[in-house]
Amino acid sequence: MSERNTILRSLHDVGLAAWFGGSLMGAVGLNGAARDEGGTWATTARIASSGWAKWTPVNAAAIATHLFGAGGLLAVNAPRVAAQQGVAASTLAKTVLTGAALAATAYSRVLGKKIELAASSDPEDAHKAAEHPIDTDKAQRQLACMQWTIPALTGGLLILNALHGEQQRPAEQAQGMWERARTMSPAMLASVPHWHASH
Repeated sequence: MSERNTILRSLHDVGLAAWFGGSLMGAVGLNGAARDEGGTWATTARIASSGWAKWTPVNAAAIATHLFGAGGLLAVNAPRVAAQQGVAASTLAKTVLTGAALAATAYSRVLGKKIELAASSDPEDAHKAAEHPIDTDKAQRQLACMQWTIPALTGGLLILNALHGEQQRPAEQAQGMWERARTMSPAMLASVPHWHASH
């Protein structure tokens, strides 16, 4: 496993860094600035919604970049995932966290769009909001929870990424492959037919 995958790693890491950093900055900086400058609920919501709406296309590009890099790395490391003890488990954990982060991101955008419409001064937006009324207080609480959940989940992905880096050390690979072979050997021996002499 000495080959380099610099482009795939860069796409994976840069995309994840933007996803994590942008979500954390939004939860801390953008939402905080909106509360400080807004004055009223509607104005605060409009400021925050405007900022998040501008970030959404960049965030979508970052997520797509990360997923492309992650998929490529999984493909090239498939033999090691199968052969090295512990790598399959960390890969599964990473996949689960990625799915959860994607779900939280999508749900945040849905909630954010509803609040954006409810707080908008545009008559057309007000009409759309009236067609699908929401409990703005409840939606705001859910959105705040989701906007903190995303950096928590993507931060977990960064930690698992660091673990994967450690697992790629030559000594870790050798030990992990030995452990996998050792755990599989009893099953392999059991599958070998035993011939008994009949004399």
